Amino acid sequence: MDEVKNDRLILITRYAVMLAITVVMTMIIHIPILGTKGYLNLGDMVVFLAAVMFGKKGGFVVGGLGSALADILLGYSYYAPITFVVKGLEGFFCAALLETKTGKKLPFLPMIIGGIWMALGYYIAEIFMYGAKAALISMPANLIQGVVGAVLAIALKTALKKTRIFNL
Repeated sequence: MDEVKNDRLILITRYAVMLAITVVMTMIIHIPILGTKGYLNLGDMVVFLAAVMFGKKGGFVVGGLGSALADILLGYSYYAPITFVVKGLEGFFCAALLETKTGKKLPFLPMIIGGIWMALGYYIAEIFMYGAKAALISMPANLIQGVVGAVLAIALKTALKKTRIFNL
């Protein structure tokens, strides 16, 4: 019983660390997008890495909570509920696709699909917030953010795998 409790505590601690890293990577570099009052950041890299390390549940928790908390801390609190859903599902979808044969062979592909979902999720929300034209303005930047996050996550995954700190 104590072993199960200890394993849960370790997992919660790992989630918390990755959640904090998500907040930091989102806040360190945030470039405002004109038209939608959103911003570009490197948080997707950590969301994808969490999906690789922890699976669907961890991808959702780290992506949703970490990214929403960064929105709140940066003064974009009106985006936090949207971000919680969009980034949480980004991590969840990425992890779910990583479990497939194709995802295991080509881990970049589930991350790209996660990034496309993220851009589409924000686009849909921003249609209601700002109108279709303004929402469309953020699509290319969000897609680039997703691709950059995927590339950096793959590089980090490869580096971490070589250190043998994590079983990736």
